[in-house]
Amino acid sequence: MKAPYFFGYGSLVNRDTHQYGDTHPARLTGWRRVWRHTDLRALAYLTIEPDPHCEIEGLIAHVPDGDWAALDERERAYDRIDANHAVSHPKPAAIDVATYTVPKGKHGAPDTEHPVLLSYVDTVVQGYLREFGEAGVARFFATTHGWSAPMLNDRAAPRYPRYEPVSEAAIDLVDEGLHQQQATLIT
Repeated sequence: MKAPYFFGYGSLVNRDTHQYGDTHPARLTGWRRVWRHTDLRALAYLTIEPDPHCEIEGLIAHVPDGDWAALDERERAYDRIDANHAVSHPKPAAIDVATYTVPKGKHGAPDTEHPVLLSYVDTVVQGYLREFGEAGVARFFATTHGWSAPMLNDRAAPRYPRYEPVSEAAIDLVDEGLHQQQATLIT
């Protein structure tokens, strides 16, 4: 039996948001990140959708004993799917990789009733900065679609449940990236 791993492409890239070990930078081919919301959550989060011309960076991590229950609960608005065919990683042994996506028809575009939290973006970018550097953050912004989504500025009182303080460098990169994407901040 192959060891089970997940591929994370949003907040799971930030190791401070989870306790999973044996983490490694990885790539997912044929998918892109996009901002969406579901009826299961009041806010918008990242998901992925097929895009044959895109490749995104992320992190793989081991799921001990194949116990997916805690991660499935964390990602309860998503479906867990097989990603073996699309993930490249540095592990020398064969592993079994899954990822999470909100399938088409189960999500909608973010709006003022379902905004993206700026504290969530900060958390995600902190992970990309640590794993892939400033160039990786630039690639994150370039390979994520839906930046026209309303971004709720909650930095003064972060509402993202797994928020951990982020560096000034990450905040500066978020602000620069949102400016380049012409994102709209709301209060």
